Amino acid sequence: MRRFTKLFGRLPDPRAANARHDLLEVLVIALAATLCGAESCSDMADFGEAKEELLRLFLRLEHGVPSHDTFSRVFRLLKPEAFEKTFRRFMAAFAKANGLKLTGVVAVDGKALRGAYERGGKATPLHLVNVFAVEARMALAQQKAPGRNETAGALEVLELLNLGDCIVTADALHCSRAFARTVLQRGGDYALVVKANRGPLFKAVTQQFARSGKRSSAAQIEPSSHDRREARRATVMRNTSLAAHHNFPGVVAVGRVTSRRRLDGKRADAPVVRYYLLSKYISPKRLLHVSRSHWGIENQLHWVLDVHFAEDGNRTRKDNAPENLAILRRLALNILRSHPDTASIRRKIKRSGWDDAFLLSMLGHMR
Repeated sequence: MRRFTKLFGRLPDPRAANARHDLLEVLVIALAATLCGAESCSDMADFGEAKEELLRLFLRLEHGVPSHDTFSRVFRLLKPEAFEKTFRRFMAAFAKANGLKLTGVVAVDGKALRGAYERGGKATPLHLVNVFAVEARMALAQQKAPGRNETAGALEVLELLNLGDCIVTADALHCSRAFARTVLQRGGDYALVVKANRGPLFKAVTQQFARSGKRSSAAQIEPSSHDRREARRATVMRNTSLAAHHNFPGVVAVGRVTSRRRLDGKRADAPVVRYYLLSKYISPKRLLHVSRSHWGIENQLHWVLDVHFAEDGNRTRKDNAPENLAILRRLALNILRSHPDTASIRRKIKRSGWDDAFLLSMLGHMR
């Protein structure tokens, strides 16, 4: 835990100078509790009391275990910008120490914390933008969407990252000049879905595929699962004129992915066609991989946070607490996922709560 202690120990304590409990100790207990399935500040306090003997093996706990009010006060007052910045630094060091490459496909997508709203504000909960390294299966960054504006939040979080050797993917909401320019400025490439709401740009892309011209194609049939089979075909064409004619930074190629799904015993669905703007020419086979990989942020991050960490149902809503606890959950998920034990996330969470030795190995994995 030396690296965790070194980095998170630098966080400025937002409490008064006479605060009794050390900030780092509060954060360590909160993280350990989250690894064991804690969902609220009350859960963290209960965990601390139940595991006090274990915690004293590596924490001083000069004034005992913090109360639920202390946990709540810390997360409500802690600056999310500083906490998230430390999270990113820790993840970079953690990945390096564990041989994880945070390159390849990097997916950007928004997620609402549906329980994080004040009375009367159910329709406007806190909205976050997440960045996820698909191949490493690690959450890289998180940013609050200002005014629930996901596009602005995405631009802000991209500005914080080094995107060298990355292909950034996002849904059609983020197919904008500003998003493309920011990705390129941070050293990355992009594969952005373009839809009809982009007007002339979309028309130019579709017309290029309608005309004859040099192109590369690849087809793939997904293995049958959940009583369905999907056939996908990708086509890529070079195009350097879109950047100039439509003032869209960096476009050098366009792609088209056509997918068709058939349920067992039924006729095939109508084909679904998606078009992509590419800042780097990639093979059709690679485009099939990139386009499918984007959904990793939904399946391997958002779904896991909601199912195993009950993020959507969490009613924490005061001050900075929802944002800070969201960062803590992503940190816990990264640690759980990278631990060498081959059990599922659900089983790792349960075993961490039941088995002190396993919990210590989990914390020790943060070397």
